[in-house]
Amino acid sequence: MKEKILERFLRYIAIETTSDPESNSQPSTSNQLDLSRLLVRELQDMGVKDVTLDEHGYVMATIKSNLPAGTKVPVIGFIAHVDSAPDAPGKVTNPQILKNYDGKDIVINKEKGMIMKVEEFPELPDYKGQTLITTDGTTLLGADDKAGIAEIMTAADYIMSNPTFLHGEIKIGFTPDEEIGRGVDKFDVKRFGAQYAYTLDGGQIGELEYENFNAASAKIYVQGRNIHPGYAKDKMVNAIILATEFNSLLPVEQRPEFTQHYEGFNHIIRFDGTVEEATIQYIIRDLDFEKFEQKKSLIEESITYMNKKYGEGRFRLELKDQYFNMRKQVEPHYHIVEKAVKAMEMAGITPLIKPIRGGTDGARLSFMGLPCPNIFAGGHNFHGRYEYIPLESMVKATEVILNVIKLYSQEK
Repeated sequence: MKEKILERFLRYIAIETTSDPESNSQPSTSNQLDLSRLLVRELQDMGVKDVTLDEHGYVMATIKSNLPAGTKVPVIGFIAHVDSAPDAPGKVTNPQILKNYDGKDIVINKEKGMIMKVEEFPELPDYKGQTLITTDGTTLLGADDKAGIAEIMTAADYIMSNPTFLHGEIKIGFTPDEEIGRGVDKFDVKRFGAQYAYTLDGGQIGELEYENFNAASAKIYVQGRNIHPGYAKDKMVNAIILATEFNSLLPVEQRPEFTQHYEGFNHIIRFDGTVEEATIQYIIRDLDFEKFEQKKSLIEESITYMNKKYGEGRFRLELKDQYFNMRKQVEPHYHIVEKAVKAMEMAGITPLIKPIRGGTDGARLSFMGLPCPNIFAGGHNFHGRYEYIPLESMVKATEVILNVIKLYSQEK
């Protein structure tokens, strides 16, 4: 199983699938379909009969139950996303494979002086003796979420190759554009046909999440006035300066680099500007809905303040909710969390139940009527050039998928 997962993972990360938040199409980039088409072919080659890829980029597949006729168990699904984050280049051509890792600092890129140091990434020694897959410092790795895809595909391959493995009906789904918050915009829950599902989109081995951030995006347009600097007195309005002042109104302690656990944040993710005009983009996150609303209100109040100070129309705000905390949708079906806990224990894993300091397709799917907690995919340092994943964690994630299926097949 280990070699099959590695082979799949390396094949998938070599395909460029970066999503584009500025695109209005779905999928937002056509190259995501390159991976989706490959997954369709691979599923069909396994012998899975009911496999589709629709015009929006959704792959859906069904593995029929092989339980005795008349046996009724819940239909469950497993979901991962094909796109990679637009935070760094996403076509991985030279991943590093470190077999029998020694537990010490890892040179990511000698020429660039990029070293993954144990003092900065203290979890590294936990993987001593394992096989680590890292970037070469020029791209992200794409374990978010191509590890999840490789794990689901490997589990599907095992099921199709082992007819004595008993299981109920299983649904498989691969989505586009999760990284830009549009992963399930057009996902047809009814057509998917699962009663419960799990996303394979979490971090380190053992992670299990059924809570996530409430999320919103804020895009702020600042209108300045450019005048020749030699004649600018009392006339120039520098949009860069105004945008910087706006950012200073938001609490420093609510930046992500100063928060953890259940603490939310306001995160500036982009700043583009000239004297004439500037644009600032934020993501707003909090697990507590009341605090989430307070963060959004602070943005709105700060816009009002700046317009009052510098003139109406200097600042314009686009504020959009993205997704909400799935906890209240999952808790009434808490047995799906308990199944995942048991499945991990069967694989010799200690479950780490914790809130997601981010979001998954499962958060929105839970509000669309498909309760969908999140299981680890095994990676670390997602969205950046220091991303890595232990191969053994991917193997364990695949075991957990099979154990979940086994547990559901035994329901009476």
